[in-house]
Amino acid sequence: MSVLPSHLKYADSHEWVYLDEEGHAVVGITDFAQESLGDLMDVHLPEVGADIDQGEEIMSLESVKAASDIFSPLSGEVVAVNTELEDEPERVNDEPYDGGWLFKLAPHDLSEMDDLLSDVDYQGLIDQS
Repeated sequence: MSVLPSHLKYADSHEWVYLDEEGHAVVGITDFAQESLGDLMDVHLPEVGADIDQGEEIMSLESVKAASDIFSPLSGEVVAVNTELEDEPERVNDEPYDGGWLFKLAPHDLSEMDDLLSDVDYQGLIDQS
């Protein structure tokens, strides 16, 4: 298991998020989540323009082990998706905190970031798993 990046915020449903230079929320799944899923076979990305609430199911991932719903850590409008994952879903396994990002949101309410976990708190959560 890799060291958790400290610049990210984490949802207890195992998604991470950070704000990029444009103020968009970049979202992916944690290394813990991708290890639990196993090798990804398919990624069902959300539609650009979709409006989503915090904690709402937004997309799914299919692996050799199971299918898993992905929940949005923030409310907002989907402004971009990582289309490279359609042909290379394994990037989520190989680069969960970098090239394996899933989608970007224009967040509706940045105070929702306060509802998320720090790297230390998230590590405590997964240590209990």
